[in-house]
Amino acid sequence: MPAAVLIVDDEKNILLTLSQSLQLAGYRTELASSGQVALDVVSARPVDAVLMDVKMPDMDGLTVLARLTELKPDLPVIMMSGHGTIDTAVKATQLGARDFLEKPLARDRLLVALRNALKHQAAMEELQELRAQLGRFDMVGGGPAMQRIFSLIQRTAPSEGRVLITGENGTGKELIARALHQNSRRKGGPFVKLNCAAVPHDLIESELFGHEKGAFTGAVSVRRGKFELAHEGTLFLDEIGDMPAAMQSKLLRVLQEGELERVGGAETLKVDVRVIAATNKNLEKEIAAGRFREDLYYRINVVQIHSPPLRERREDLPDLIDTFLREACAKNGRRPLALSPDALAVMSAYDYPGNVRELRNLVERLAILCEGPVVSRTDALELLPRGRPLPPMPEPTVGGDVPVAQPATVVTAPTEPAPSSPGGWKPRVDQTFREQVEDAEREIIQRVLAHTHDNVTEAARILDLERGHFYKKMKALGLRRGQSES
Repeated sequence: MPAAVLIVDDEKNILLTLSQSLQLAGYRTELASSGQVALDVVSARPVDAVLMDVKMPDMDGLTVLARLTELKPDLPVIMMSGHGTIDTAVKATQLGARDFLEKPLARDRLLVALRNALKHQAAMEELQELRAQLGRFDMVGGGPAMQRIFSLIQRTAPSEGRVLITGENGTGKELIARALHQNSRRKGGPFVKLNCAAVPHDLIESELFGHEKGAFTGAVSVRRGKFELAHEGTLFLDEIGDMPAAMQSKLLRVLQEGELERVGGAETLKVDVRVIAATNKNLEKEIAAGRFREDLYYRINVVQIHSPPLRERREDLPDLIDTFLREACAKNGRRPLALSPDALAVMSAYDYPGNVRELRNLVERLAILCEGPVVSRTDALELLPRGRPLPPMPEPTVGGDVPVAQPATVVTAPTEPAPSSPGGWKPRVDQTFREQVEDAEREIIQRVLAHTHDNVTEAARILDLERGHFYKKMKALGLRRGQSES
């Protein structure tokens, strides 16, 4: 169904002109001659976008925009004005307008603005849907390791027990902490976090407990600390293993007594906070080395949840890559990508020292840089950092890198019959890896061209490549028609 655009203007001829122009471009239109009518229309029935004048009697466009933002925060609104100023445009943007156009409107500029607004909205809706489908507790993974974590979250979240989350950087410790909060009786309260490793040692007490005005140089006003901000909610102390020793004893007292004093203050404040801590260090070794208090360790370690590194849960990689690829394409306005089996094999063999955080970033880079609709083995090899162990290159087959072209999903088999495997290709020690890959690609293309009697269109269809991309590949490999093997 065509998108419905609500046009709001107090001038009847402008309403009719814009309506006719948008209808010719394939849109449905609704008309409103005042701000109040526009609010009534949006409240009564769904529209996909709003095109609204700034200058209107009774209620100006910016006032209507503010109310629309409250009423339908995700509704894209484009403002227009014949007396537009930079200040007005900035204010409209701050209030949530997607674009600002000057009258008289240029038809092409209007259509581009409207198309971009609707495209952005569709991408945001897809992102929300993806996040809703991420899985239990907003985490992806169905393997044994993740199932154990889900079970621990389910059993631990409703309690008041303190939790220590362990694991390497990038394994999703904060996601676990948020899941514990969101599934607890404190979910209506705040979730406050502090990275203990990111705060200078001389400021961490103020960050946690707050300070009074004049407590130290630069304390120009009263400041509430993280404990106060997290009252009746959850405080997530990330990298607690990096907390200085002097601060550990003060934290222990707050955990024992449930009360604190701001830096420079004398008043004792009661706080009701559930503390969840996380660390990438082995705290037992830190205790043995005298860098972490044993009594604090037992206070925070009522329940321990270990977040495993990605290399120990490779069974979740296809789902993670698929989810991140869909999310990255939607976020960056790219058409959905398909992932070939060979590309998945390359990405699944990499160790990901940065864990899930690194995987997400690499997949987003892939979504941005990959030119074709299919992510090939070559694309994946160019994506991954050099010097990491990768799987040996398989004996190339025409079907090996030919996926089912389903948007943003890991594919497993070609949809088209492929000619027999090219024989004779063997890795050579006198060639670089790139040269061997190019030799294999060259032989694959020659075999497919022979199979199609040099019909480039048919060859591109069999290999599930765009015709233009196929020509570029041939040119890059130094191939011309008539060179195929018979």
